[in-house]
Amino acid sequence: MHSAARQASAARQARIASEARAAREAREASAARQARAASVPVAAPSRAGIRTVQRRLRAEQGAFIPKPRLPVVDEIVATVLSQHTSDINSGRAFARLKQRFPAWEQVADAPAEEVAGAIRCGGMAAQKARRIQQILAVIGDREGRIGLDRLDGLGDGAAREYLESLPGVGPKTAACVLTFAMGRAAFPVDTHVHRVAARLGWIPAAATADKADRLLTPLVPADIRYDLHVALIAHGRTVCRARRPRCGACVLRDLCPYSGSGDAAGAVTDTQRERARPADLAG
Repeated sequence: MHSAARQASAARQARIASEARAAREAREASAARQARAASVPVAAPSRAGIRTVQRRLRAEQGAFIPKPRLPVVDEIVATVLSQHTSDINSGRAFARLKQRFPAWEQVADAPAEEVAGAIRCGGMAAQKARRIQQILAVIGDREGRIGLDRLDGLGDGAAREYLESLPGVGPKTAACVLTFAMGRAAFPVDTHVHRVAARLGWIPAAATADKADRLLTPLVPADIRYDLHVALIAHGRTVCRARRPRCGACVLRDLCPYSGSGDAAGAVTDTQRERARPADLAG
């Protein structure tokens, strides 16, 4: 019996040691990735270089398919629900919220716990429920109803300013609404877009979300912003992953200083490697 207890204790100690070793190795790997990202030289890419990236990603991923267009308020709520979770979970949370409360006025007036219960599958339910109700309350107070159709009559700058004045709405959420719900030429910068852009040397790895938005939006040609946003997200999820990026399988490897084999600005164009069509490389 004592022998069995000693064996169990030894097994526990070995497991604890193994977990500690794995945690230490994960910290070291994370530190190495951060140091590697910080060492990437940064230079603004040319528009031709950005078009090259978009064209290569699109050739690999297939035709660009835009999201179904939602009303502005719906898109704001959907974007809040998308934070820190998967597309599947956020989609389910949005569908359940709309099923439970068919009108946004009902969401605004409901007890916070009921709203949180409806969106539980999306994670961080209490925080998101509170934020959604705060946004809806402000819209209702300003507009006399919960609707933002009038933003369609505003210019891009004014519409963005209005959106960013709502509680908890920053550059990314505003850009998502402008792009997905209003058809404007914004460029949402989420964590995947930020990571890929930093590894390409387009922005500093340590750039804040606000700074990344200010740096990237004017660089990206307006006609490919939506397309490139979607392509960079897909690339960041499947190839240029936060952990164990698949650099060997990357169609941008020769353009990427992070991979150790590319141009520092990430802006080498295909004209240097192939006979590209002039129309494709127009800035």
